[in-house]
Amino acid sequence: MEQGIILKGVGGYYDALVDGEVVRATARGLFRKQGLSPMVGDHVWLERQKEGHARLAKILPRNNTLLRPACANVDRLIIVLSAQYPEPDWLLVDKLIVQAGMQNIEPIPVLNKSDRAHRETAETFLEDYKHFRTCVVSAATGEGLDVLAAFLRGRICCFAGQSAVGKSSLLNALLPKLDLAVGELSRKTDHGRHTTRHAQLIPMFGGAVLDTPGFSRLESPPKEQAVLDSCYPEFSDAAPCRFPGCRHRSEPDCGVLALLADGRLTQGRFGRYSMIADEIEERRRHRYD
Repeated sequence: MEQGIILKGVGGYYDALVDGEVVRATARGLFRKQGLSPMVGDHVWLERQKEGHARLAKILPRNNTLLRPACANVDRLIIVLSAQYPEPDWLLVDKLIVQAGMQNIEPIPVLNKSDRAHRETAETFLEDYKHFRTCVVSAATGEGLDVLAAFLRGRICCFAGQSAVGKSSLLNALLPKLDLAVGELSRKTDHGRHTTRHAQLIPMFGGAVLDTPGFSRLESPPKEQAVLDSCYPEFSDAAPCRFPGCRHRSEPDCGVLALLADGRLTQGRFGRYSMIADEIEERRRHRYD
C-alpha cells in the first residue's frame, strides 16, 4: 500500500497525491458501515488496482476537521477581507478566528486590494489584529504576495472570507497556471457571486491550499464563554478577574475591562466579542427549545 493525501472528491471518486502523482481512487464500502466519509485533506492508505485504478484502504487519524467546507488536517486559515469593496465584515473575521482557534488552526488575517485601500480600513485592520500574524496584499499589483507565500509554504491552508474579496485572484497571482474562475461583485446586491463549486486541495509551495466558497456563518460556535475567551490572544495580557465566570461587562475588577480601559484591547474587537458571547448565551438559554 501507498500513503497519499486526498486532493479532491467528486461523485464517489477521489484524487489523491501519492509521491507527486495524482491517483484516482474509490472508497471501500466498509467506510460507510463504519460511518466514515473521506474528506479533502485526509491522509490515506491506497491499494493499487488493475488498469491504474486504486482503492482507499484506510483513513488516518485527523488533526482537525472543518464542516464548511468539508476538509481535514488544516494548519492555517487564511482569512481574506477587502480593503475597499465589499465592505469588510469584521464580525465574520472574528468568528472565523474563533472557529480556527477551536480547531487548533492558526488564523492569518489578510487584507487584500491594498492598492485601493481606505486609510481607515487599513488602520483598523492593523490595530485590531496586531496580536495575530497578518499581511496586507494586492492581487493586482503583487504587493505582499511574498509574505503570503511564506505563510503558505509547507502548510495545508484554507482560504476563507466573504465572496468577492479576492481569494481566487490571490491564488491566481501566487500560481498563475491555476487560472481559477474569479467572480464579479454584484452591483445590485453588493455581494459576490460564488465561483468555487467544491473544496479542492491545490499543491503549492511544498504544501497545499483550498480555494473554497465564502464562509457566511460560524458553523460550530463554542458552547462556553471560557472556550471563546481562549480564542482571544489579547486576553492573555489581562490580570485575573475577581469573580469566576466573569462575563467582562460591568463586573468590578475585571481584567478584560482593564485592558479595554488601557487601550490594549480595541473597542472593535471587544464589541464583537460581546456580540459573539451574547450569541453563545442565547443558544444556551434556548438549547432545550
